[in-house]
Amino acid sequence: RPFYNSLVKIVSVITKTEPSSVTGRGTMIDDNTLKMKIDVIEQAIKKHKPDKNDPIDILSKIGGFEIGGIAGAILQAGILKIPVVVDGLITTAALLLAYKFNSDILDYVFASHNSFEKGHRIALQYLKLNHMLDLNLRLGEGSGAALAVQIIETSIKILNEMATFKDAGVSEKNVD
Repeated sequence: RPFYNSLVKIVSVITKTEPSSVTGRGTMIDDNTLKMKIDVIEQAIKKHKPDKNDPIDILSKIGGFEIGGIAGAILQAGILKIPVVVDGLITTAALLLAYKFNSDILDYVFASHNSFEKGHRIALQYLKLNHMLDLNLRLGEGSGAALAVQIIETSIKILNEMATFKDAGVSEKNVD
């Protein structure tokens, strides 16, 4: 799975974590296949030697156009002060790259959930992002983001529309 391997390589390089610690088993692979998967990732990082502080170097050596596109979209959203919900390993790997361009981007990012993927958990820890949900999701397709957006929208509605004790005429003396 070359695409998955690119994501894991990005997480490994930026977080300075061994590939074996960020690479998940995936679907129905045995121990030998997992070892081969990790070996391929390690060899690619050794061969291409991406500079962990240079997101363009990382993208050009071990990333991909799609991850660069997502990172660019995250950065543009930050410029426009539009919040972004990252969901799982793909968008969080792109966020790592965006973060290397501009660490202030985290002011506009919500982490929807703590994915089943080992690399995702490590990336969130590196970014010091708290996830909203921990449901052991592994479906993909933005399922965590779909749930998180509902929580964000509800939170905004509560902040903007919920009456305070004063507005509702509730005496603070009667509150337990």
